[in-house]
Amino acid sequence: MVVFEKEAQVARHQTGHNSGVVHAGIYYAPGSAKAKMTRRGVALLREYCTAHGLAYDERGKLVVARNADETAKLRELERRANRNGVPGVRWLEQAALRELEPDVAGVAALLSPSTAIVDYPAIARSFAADVTAAGGEVLTSAPVTALRVRDDDVLVETPGRSVRLSRLVICAGLQADLLAATAGDAPAPQIIPFRGEYLRLRPHAAGRVRRLIYPVPDPRYPFLGVHLTPRVDGTADLGPNAVLALAREGYRRRDVSLDELGRLAASAAFWRLARQHWMTGVREMRGSLWRRAYLAEARTYLPWVQLSDVTSAPAGVRAQAVDASGALVDDFRISRVGPVTSVRNAPSPAATASMAIAEHIVAELQLPLGKER
Repeated sequence: MVVFEKEAQVARHQTGHNSGVVHAGIYYAPGSAKAKMTRRGVALLREYCTAHGLAYDERGKLVVARNADETAKLRELERRANRNGVPGVRWLEQAALRELEPDVAGVAALLSPSTAIVDYPAIARSFAADVTAAGGEVLTSAPVTALRVRDDDVLVETPGRSVRLSRLVICAGLQADLLAATAGDAPAPQIIPFRGEYLRLRPHAAGRVRRLIYPVPDPRYPFLGVHLTPRVDGTADLGPNAVLALAREGYRRRDVSLDELGRLAASAAFWRLARQHWMTGVREMRGSLWRRAYLAEARTYLPWVQLSDVTSAPAGVRAQAVDASGALVDDFRISRVGPVTSVRNAPSPAATASMAIAEHIVAELQLPLGKER
């Protein structure tokens, strides 16, 4: 086995910039790949962290309804959680919510006691060590510059080396569509990068809430809204929002790629997406530019948060797949062309489900070429 990593270390992009949450499976449509792989992934990840001495803090999550409309949507999440087999999920009325978390405001909440937080970069480094210990190679600073696909093998070109492989799995995150197209896969879905910006609670405010606190998400979007996430290092973050990034790895507002601008300008899928959701884009951009507007969202369920309680935190970039119609791809999507398997869409909760996704891919690799389940 050979792993090609373009950066000098693993987990430098989505894995190293996410909120560190192990999702329990509340949100996902029953029967979907997300629902099934998340539940399987939680069990595998918990077992792996325990076996390797890695942090796994099962402190629980509250999804908070702020009004009657959100209460109805929260009931639907409760039904999904039960159908997905999420353990211990419990409905809380306002008094019970305030008893658990006195500094959280809401009219009702759903408690998921098994939601956990971990250190995903540490897990990724452990995975890399496993590959090496098993006799494989993890080639860092080795960007893939070309792929030559034949019926029964693939030649992978990097700046310093060419490797011929019987099978290739593309797990390229923000570059997934570009590499998949190089391997002969369909151009859609296309990756549209969305920057997720965070604010970090200052030390005096970080301990006011113990559990993860989420608003009820808008069912039209795969984003979960601005939430409060404690981290295993003792810090706590508010976020992320979701604003269009102008570079695949555009972690700062000033990060602009002319290549990415050209791709967006030429993308019919992007313009269809923009026409459908421009108002939401404007609202997210407003919160990005004005911290008071960002905090106004958080203050609907954390009314005590003030500007003096927060500081800036590192942003992440989400690789959001978009179909040719402009529709946001919600579920995991994995395709195969000859000896090449491509993970075309793996947004949150892909880190939670990572080991279950790996199981699925390994099972596919064991099938003869030309056969798919």
